[in-house]
Amino acid sequence: MVKKFFSIFNREITGLHEAAYLLAFFAFFSQVLALVRDKLLAYTFGAGSTLDIYYAAFRIPDLIFVSIASVVSASVLVPFFIDKIHHSPAEGRRFVSNIFTVFFFSIVAASAVAYIYAPYLLGILLPGFVNDPLLPDLITATRILLLSPILLGISNFFSSITQMHKRFLVYALSPLVYNMGIIMGIVFLYPKLGLNGLMWGVIGGSFLHMAIQIPFILGKGVFPGFSVNIDWASIRRVVLISLPRTLTLSSNHLASFFLIALASLMSGGSISIFTLALNLQSVPLSIVGVSYSSAIFPTLSRFFVEGRRSGFLEKVIESARHIIFWSIPITVLFIVLRAQIVRTVYGAGNFDWADTKLTAAVLALFIVSVTGQCLVLLFIRAYYAEGKTAKPLIVNIISSAMIAVLGYVFTKAFFAFPVFRYFLEDLLKVSGQPGTSVLVLPLAYSIGVLINTYLHWHMFGRDYPGFTRPVLSALFHSFAASVIMGYVTFVFLRFFNIFFSLEKAWGVFLQGFFAGIVGIVSLIAVLVLLKNRELKEVWTTLHHKIWKAKVILPDQEGL
Repeated sequence: MVKKFFSIFNREITGLHEAAYLLAFFAFFSQVLALVRDKLLAYTFGAGSTLDIYYAAFRIPDLIFVSIASVVSASVLVPFFIDKIHHSPAEGRRFVSNIFTVFFFSIVAASAVAYIYAPYLLGILLPGFVNDPLLPDLITATRILLLSPILLGISNFFSSITQMHKRFLVYALSPLVYNMGIIMGIVFLYPKLGLNGLMWGVIGGSFLHMAIQIPFILGKGVFPGFSVNIDWASIRRVVLISLPRTLTLSSNHLASFFLIALASLMSGGSISIFTLALNLQSVPLSIVGVSYSSAIFPTLSRFFVEGRRSGFLEKVIESARHIIFWSIPITVLFIVLRAQIVRTVYGAGNFDWADTKLTAAVLALFIVSVTGQCLVLLFIRAYYAEGKTAKPLIVNIISSAMIAVLGYVFTKAFFAFPVFRYFLEDLLKVSGQPGTSVLVLPLAYSIGVLINTYLHWHMFGRDYPGFTRPVLSALFHSFAASVIMGYVTFVFLRFFNIFFSLEKAWGVFLQGFFAGIVGIVSLIAVLVLLKNRELKEVWTTLHHKIWKAKVILPDQEGL
């Protein structure tokens, strides 16, 4: 029975959409647990200084993880592993041990240095905490979390081995157990150990993320060991190939890091509001963008190797059409139902209506760029499949620098020009509420992402002239239907306001739920009238056995 259950993880895919939907299925449950985690944090602390400390403590460990662990990501190592083992299994095992040895000691050394210099680094990187009485708590929390990049980095390495052996979905469970560990820390460790208990819950989740892959690796006899004689030529090849990807990821995280540094200088709770809204907008990003870009990567790599340029372009167009088909309606629903979504997910305990309104406003500014974020992931994967890592790197550096500059400029403008402040507050219905300066951070983020999207699209369209026209057709259908859906949803929000009490969380949820259902029905009706191609393809895909997918899982790109 158990063997039959786990055999599901070894079966083969029949199409792009089946793979994407299977990944989306696992991403959905991972995101549900992540939202449960965030709800418990919001319930316990509200948007205040303690939760600010919790989220701020991740900054340095997350940067170490992105900077070093991405070197051993599956998208980098799997081709190397396959090539080495194809020539000689013994050579392949030596290569695995060589990479593991260099990676392990590198990330341990980086974490050790960060542990020693944490007080100085935090003072520079998060200036808002320099004179904060909770700074010692932040230092301690950061030092505990420095174990997480080591554990998750090893997990990333293990996932490369499991995926090389085509056990692709073992790793899909890792984010689930990671969030379960954090939830256990909130429920059981925090009451006994305080803030440090939360951090040890993260470490427990990181350990589970890694440990779930160990039985398979041991069973296959490919558990990496430590090497004395390192083949530095092979190490150099891996680093040179992975370096652009690492720098691409690091530039994005540095931009977010800069925005959080600005948030640390704002009123208490700004980091919490920013992070909670960012986590909410990551739900559609993970389910749609990450799923499609990950599902298409093996196919694009194969087409490029085989020289099938037309097939390569066709698959990118197909993925882009469906990313737009799903993400634009989700964006509109999130904007219209933002207060209902935030109140349902976070609203309870110490997370009051003021926190809800401000988080909803920040979410609205984040979500406008989610389609762009999804498409950027697709463009980057397409270029990686071709072995072209320099172009995405240059574009990401430009957009990340733009985010940082805009964040600084908007922050100055918010306090210097009352008209700008009043416009943002009135537009997002948070006039007169304290802490609204945080609104400029997601605004800067979304503008930077949209610039990133335009640059990637223009660059890819120039490289593949047939890309833009069919994608624009899908964009028109999805946008037109979504606008109608948004209007219908807004009207029915007011209608259902008669039947449900907004004083209770369940009333807020039901109001948004039924208004959203009516809106989605109107969306489908419009798409049917337009004879939308993507809707027909979705219907066909849902009649396939999507649980039989075999895909390369998305790499862990943050703590």
